[in-house]
Amino acid sequence: MRRRALLLAAPAVAAAAAAWTGRVGASEPFPSRPITLVVPWPAGGATDLTMRLLAELASRPLGQPVHVENRGGASGTLAMPVLQQATPDGHTIAQMPHTVLRAPHLQRVLWDPIRDVTPILQVSGTTFGLVVPASSPWRSLDDLLAYAESHPGQLNLATNGVGTTPHLVMEELLGKRGARWVHLPYRGVAEQMVAVASGQVMAAAGASGYTPFVESGKLRLLATFGAERSRRFPNVPTLAELGHGVVAMSPWGLAGPRGLPAPVVQVLHDAFKAAMHDPAYVAELARYDQAPAYLGPDDYARALREGFAAERRNVERLGLKVP
Repeated sequence: MRRRALLLAAPAVAAAAAAWTGRVGASEPFPSRPITLVVPWPAGGATDLTMRLLAELASRPLGQPVHVENRGGASGTLAMPVLQQATPDGHTIAQMPHTVLRAPHLQRVLWDPIRDVTPILQVSGTTFGLVVPASSPWRSLDDLLAYAESHPGQLNLATNGVGTTPHLVMEELLGKRGARWVHLPYRGVAEQMVAVASGQVMAAAGASGYTPFVESGKLRLLATFGAERSRRFPNVPTLAELGHGVVAMSPWGLAGPRGLPAPVVQVLHDAFKAAMHDPAYVAELARYDQAPAYLGPDDYARALREGFAAERRNVERLGLKVP
């Protein structure tokens, strides 16, 4: 079934490529060489693994390999300078994590996540949770918060970077208690979870890359951050259920440089849309408690604009706005 779906998608991609060739008089159809997909997270984490499969599946209808290039660090924003400087011919694209919509409100950057990109499609959304080692005495979020409140400055807690959604959520939760804590930012979820599972860190708030660690019994999941309980961990409460009034999820998609021609966007969109709905990719997302959340180019562009404005309001509400 998977192979058939991809074969059916190939004619549509070829037709879009032919239209691109005809409109601009190009000597070769797009793509004419391998495509680079920048993933702004370290290799080996949940996002990297799912993106590599997505790239492999999209390569087939495109007729060219899609190579993943990791640019981990800076809370997932290092793809933006790459897109800002890339030639808008479709051969360099990137994952757009939600942090790129927040970073300009937290610090001065030389790029703009709306001005400097061409949205291709939204793919999925990252869910988050709070975990502790399986040996931890904390059985609930209240246990952790109570410890932080009664032991100022002694709680060390890891996130997947400064300014990420888990970081801001924990700032809000612990800030309401007036608790002082030590923030340990990591470049990615994989190394973050290994640190917690090994007892180097007392707790971690991060993306659903924690799933294999929880299922293997190495970590305990205290709470999730979504609007509803996790399908994979239905016995774990959400922050909203616990009365904290917080719902946090980070949708993400793919984008190219500013000025990417519409026919090129269509070719990329069609290939990656087919790939994201391939059963193998859907199953890979499910391993990390995620699911496809498709939006086309226009709707994804609108979602990015709305998300950018919402992040400005959130940063101002938390008093973190760049002076």
